[in-house]
Amino acid sequence: MKKSEMFGFSLETDDRTEEEKSRSKAAKKVGLVSALGLGQEAPKAPMDTDYQEEMEETTPQIRFNLNFDKAIQGEMQHNKRRDSKTFNIDILFEAVASRDVRKLDGLHQYLHQNMKKLSDSLYQSYGKTALMKALLHLSDGKNETVELLLDISEKMGDIKEFVNAAYTDSYYKGQTALHIAIERRNISYVKLLVSKGADVHAKACGKFFQPHDGPNFYFGELPLSLAACTNQPDMVDFLMMNEYQQAQAKLTDSHGNTVLHALVVVADNTKENTDFITNIYDRILKTTSQLHPKLKLEDIENHKGLTPLKMAAKTGKIGLFSHILQREFHESHTKHLSRKFTEWVYGPVHSSLYDLASVDTYENNSVVEILVYGSDIPNRHEMLQTEPLSRLLEEKWKMFAGRMFFSNFLVYLLYLIIFTVVSYNKKDGKPPFPLKYNKMGYLYVLGQLLTALANCYFFVMGIIDMKRKRPKLQTLLIDGYYEILFFVQAVLFLVSAALYLCGQQAYLGFLVLCLALSWMNLLYFSRGDSHMGIYSVMIQKMILSDILRFLFVYVVFLFGFSAAVVTLLIEPPARNTTASKGRLFGPVDPNEECVKPSFRNISYTTLQLFKFTIGMGDMEFTEGYEYKEVFYILLIGYIILTYILLLNMLIALMNRTVEKITMESTSIWKLQRAITILDMEKRLSRCLRRRFRCGVEKKLGLAAGEDCRRCFRVEEVNWNKWNINLGKINEDPGSWDRVQPPASDTPPNRTNRGRSWRGLFMEGGRRQQTHESTEMSPLRNTPV
Repeated sequence: MKKSEMFGFSLETDDRTEEEKSRSKAAKKVGLVSALGLGQEAPKAPMDTDYQEEMEETTPQIRFNLNFDKAIQGEMQHNKRRDSKTFNIDILFEAVASRDVRKLDGLHQYLHQNMKKLSDSLYQSYGKTALMKALLHLSDGKNETVELLLDISEKMGDIKEFVNAAYTDSYYKGQTALHIAIERRNISYVKLLVSKGADVHAKACGKFFQPHDGPNFYFGELPLSLAACTNQPDMVDFLMMNEYQQAQAKLTDSHGNTVLHALVVVADNTKENTDFITNIYDRILKTTSQLHPKLKLEDIENHKGLTPLKMAAKTGKIGLFSHILQREFHESHTKHLSRKFTEWVYGPVHSSLYDLASVDTYENNSVVEILVYGSDIPNRHEMLQTEPLSRLLEEKWKMFAGRMFFSNFLVYLLYLIIFTVVSYNKKDGKPPFPLKYNKMGYLYVLGQLLTALANCYFFVMGIIDMKRKRPKLQTLLIDGYYEILFFVQAVLFLVSAALYLCGQQAYLGFLVLCLALSWMNLLYFSRGDSHMGIYSVMIQKMILSDILRFLFVYVVFLFGFSAAVVTLLIEPPARNTTASKGRLFGPVDPNEECVKPSFRNISYTTLQLFKFTIGMGDMEFTEGYEYKEVFYILLIGYIILTYILLLNMLIALMNRTVEKITMESTSIWKLQRAITILDMEKRLSRCLRRRFRCGVEKKLGLAAGEDCRRCFRVEEVNWNKWNINLGKINEDPGSWDRVQPPASDTPPNRTNRGRSWRGLFMEGGRRQQTHESTEMSPLRNTPV
């Protein structure tokens, strides 16, 4: 350990003049004023600039003043100009920025005579050294001052300190010369720096290198992650396999992310980005497996408990997510890194085994759970269509969820019948009603108790579901909102029950609202059928998107015009003196005359204007009132804005919504059914979940040794790729990758099945290739 590290300080020499020191002190005072809030906040220093450098105030150091003996002897400096061979930080930065090695002539001699080093604090500004400045000013990938600086530093004995110096500014903290060389895509300088002792595990952890709302570039902090995220495969290979210090892919940054996590972060689902991300991802996996065979790099979790696969699911990176799930290596030494294994191929039929590790819901925080309950993932309904997730959920539905769902439907239908019968046979009088000790009385109370228990169950489950899912308005368009409707149904019933027990007649209003909503919630069980489920999805989206917006604008027009009409119309003298008692229609007492509704009542006026909206308005109701002309202007304007404009716009919007969601309604329905499947699976006991667990245990016997995995078998058909395996067809399907191609190119004769494989292939080849053209369609038979 060096003495500077042992005692916490280093001894440096200082040959600055008094004038330079005074300027430094003045700058220090300005910085102190800003720090204390007595002046304006100093602007953030840039990473680099071609103009005047914003220098940092000198840090406290124990320095030896080379001019001390001259001051003691009373020697005055008649010429205050500095010697031309003197090098301060300004001269040094200017020389390297201009890439002119001639300006650095005599630098080594000057440093040697004055006992200085390039790593001294006087040659740094916010941790930035002349080496970093030089690397930031490359021209055609070259700056000759870099080699000169490294050579001088090596001669002065501070080469490791010089190459590993890092930014100290909070914005760019931790960035070293190695980071800059990698970002500049200059592998020659990277090799040079690493050979001189540059730390390949230095972390650039400043604010600029962290994800936040402002401009930032998060790449995982480490040099290896920077090379990977900027698509430099040669740089990645050198960092991981150089002879000086090999970069460890298992190391994590301040978020717990490895280089694989960093690749997930920079993925953006475009084709070009996905191609380079997947190539670098596989490259790092293979290299790590070669260097560290026992290391399972993909199993490392970050601080949020996410592996790279789970992180890709959580962030909606569908391109990389699909690649990881369906990754298959055919080389014997890398085959154990695959997550997909082809069992056999026969014609266009492929039987594949998918690794269920971290995927199936049998494990905590699985990929399926993240996608199904991740309401903030915008494209999760598309990601769930990726194999093997789609077939896995289908298998769960056929194995247990479908039967449980049908049983729930029958129970809910029984609840509705009981609730309806109890509500229909309500008793007159003031509640609560006394119990009748007969058969009908017992059945009535039993029906009330069953209805109350059912709604208590809906209330508790609604709280649990909303606490777990935390629904938002944007996510309700995809997730559906039946859980919320069931919760509202339970609340209405509980309020009605409370009013009933308190003897309030108003209980009946909440009761009938609960009854109507209960029948509406029967549509929840349309998820069990594909046709009804898709239809229900369209209804949900139109209600939340189109009808809600229409109602908001319509209510504004309705109440606005109602208030105007009530204010405008002056009621003529009444022909009778009967009190209206604030009601719209009468009579109540047999001796009381009928009271005609008045348009001075805003509720009645609102009702009449609503009738105009649906074409049931009455033009004669203005007889006997003044200012009819103004009223007709208001009425015509209201009809144009609501009956003609808003209603037709609503129809057009609903038509556009149907066309827009036609393609994705199927995937949204499958997502909603997946939510139902997982909800029912969570209600199973541990032993039942083990019994209904999907997949089979397979001993793959790969190169890495005895490899036993839980796999899910999917049989798929792909006519576009049938010719690739034409030479691998065997009468006995199995181990297709070990079968030698037949000697003849003539395909064997087969029984005519009504459609030519050649015709199907040619038809499929003419189809336009898409991003998912490599996806294979699953067969109809049930997987294991």
